[in-house]
Amino acid sequence: MKQELRDYLVELTNIDSVEELWQRHCQTMTDYGFDRLIYGFTQFMTPTSMGDPNDFVVLTNHTPEYRKGFVEDGLYRYAPMVRWALENEGWCSWRALAERISSGDLDEKARKVVEFNLAHAVHAGYTISFKAVSTRTKGAVSLTTKADMNQDQADAVWDEHGADIVLMNNVVHLKILTLPMTLPNQNLTPRQREALQWVGDGKTMQDIAQIMGLTQATIEKHLRLARDTLNVETTAQAVAKAAFHNQMYIIEG
Repeated sequence: MKQELRDYLVELTNIDSVEELWQRHCQTMTDYGFDRLIYGFTQFMTPTSMGDPNDFVVLTNHTPEYRKGFVEDGLYRYAPMVRWALENEGWCSWRALAERISSGDLDEKARKVVEFNLAHAVHAGYTISFKAVSTRTKGAVSLTTKADMNQDQADAVWDEHGADIVLMNNVVHLKILTLPMTLPNQNLTPRQREALQWVGDGKTMQDIAQIMGLTQATIEKHLRLARDTLNVETTAQAVAKAAFHNQMYIIEG
């Protein structure tokens, strides 16, 4: 392994926040010609759904306009490369998408996604679909080339550096899974987190009140707010979801 790559991987594994990790990784991918990335991860898939979009982990350095159309407005549901990622593991050149376009093998919704992408200069790149750790999880990243590059140039970069690029993205994905995930309006306060921790440890309301030096009513309030924050109905669900997103046992900055 090249020393430069080894040093970079060591640096990645020592980063302690998703934000810093993502910023550093985007800088490195830009050096390879991929200047716009979008990463997605879900732990709540079902046979008919990718889960609640509010529970997705989405990281991107695309423009806010692109994120709104692709993510918030739901175009991702019909994106051909997203469908590929859900059904496969490994990596895929967007040349496969160009071939489907040429053969007319896209429905109307997929064609609208392609038109949206072209309007944002998203026309060449690669998609990496990470190995799933369970039937309910899936993660993938799409690497879009600089606007002045074409797929031939992207493929040439991949022929030379593809193995290293896949390795770096795999490490980033695995690292993300170990870090507290910041979700919109779903971040716990220290008190909410501590109360959930004690519930997860099997303590009763009376035990938790004594441990935290608060009344049972205050503990119940923290747990209710934690449920509201995480958008779940029961405290057990709150414990599970907080654990999924690594928001339980974390070191405060």
